[in-house]
Amino acid sequence: MNASLAVQIAVRARLIATPVVTALVPADNITDINSRPAPDPAIIMGEGQSVDFGDIARRGENVFLDLHVWKKETGLEGVKAIAGAIRSAIHSERLAVVGYSCGDSRVSSMRFLRDPDGETAHGVVTVEALVVEV
Repeated sequence: MNASLAVQIAVRARLIATPVVTALVPADNITDINSRPAPDPAIIMGEGQSVDFGDIARRGENVFLDLHVWKKETGLEGVKAIAGAIRSAIHSERLAVVGYSCGDSRVSSMRFLRDPDGETAHGVVTVEALVVEV
């Protein structure tokens, strides 16, 4: 399995198993869909990138995954609360990534934006995982 997909699956599993997250976003709204507008509220699995980190066996990758947080609100308070819950869930322990050993996982950045529609808040949370194929 591709490292990016394996990390995405592990991140979703962690989020739907974390009550602090699902209290803010129903588990059915934490998904990989190409939908606009997104369900309200929602965490949408977004763009990903895998970068070889140069071990001699070429088995290690640094995987980046963007999570898009959407909520109908005129401010940014709700998406910031959801992003904080995501951060807590990811930082609680290393991800269990099928087919890979996860050396580390973390939220490496969070950005918050106002949607041009004036009614929707948007957050982008970047999860980073250092994995080695087993």
